[in-house]
Amino acid sequence: MGIKERQERDREAVRRAILDAARDLFTTEGYRNVSIRKIAERIEYSPAAIYSYFPSKDDIFFALAEEGFRLLGDPATCTQTAGPLERIRAIFWRLYRFSREHPQYFALMFVDRSVPRIGREYERFAFVLETKRHLVAEIERGIEAGVFPATLNPAVAVRLLTVGLLGVAVLSLSERLAPGEDPECLASDVIATTLAGLQTGVALKSTGVAVDCGAKEPIAGERAS
Repeated sequence: MGIKERQERDREAVRRAILDAARDLFTTEGYRNVSIRKIAERIEYSPAAIYSYFPSKDDIFFALAEEGFRLLGDPATCTQTAGPLERIRAIFWRLYRFSREHPQYFALMFVDRSVPRIGREYERFAFVLETKRHLVAEIERGIEAGVFPATLNPAVAVRLLTVGLLGVAVLSLSERLAPGEDPECLASDVIATTLAGLQTGVALKSTGVAVDCGAKEPIAGERAS
């Protein structure tokens, strides 16, 4: 391995250490309460060294949020051959599983109210908007297939499913469920009940969220949002 390769490897190792330390601190102490100095102390580096990798604490968060959304994955990979309802269930079940498999990322992205909005880094997070577009398109395909009524607002349907699953995930993460209550069963029931309600054509008061590239809005329901 040449000198340049070793330098790049070492730099990436330090960057990884910064992100891991920041993620742990942000989720245990709250984003608002963590400083660059505290992150530096955790990895035994100087604050100046941290700034040579990330210009600000917000930039550290944006890097972590980007990792989190990448871990959450592309909904287009969910059971392409299945029917509309099966695809929608699979997509939203992935969101719940993300909260179980990556609780620190989930807490930082969806729960902590003090994190900056990802709209500030719109170009970096353009793929998040594409994710929302895909979710809306799945509902639209369900309408075209006759699974949902033509009167259903796809953006509202996405919002309702997202909010329901986020609620279960937060209750589980914060240990607010009753003893013996199975969060996976509850999450499954939320998806099934919400989809069943949407299929009935029940009148909805919500007007939904616009899906517009120029709006610079994040995916419905997220706190990094």
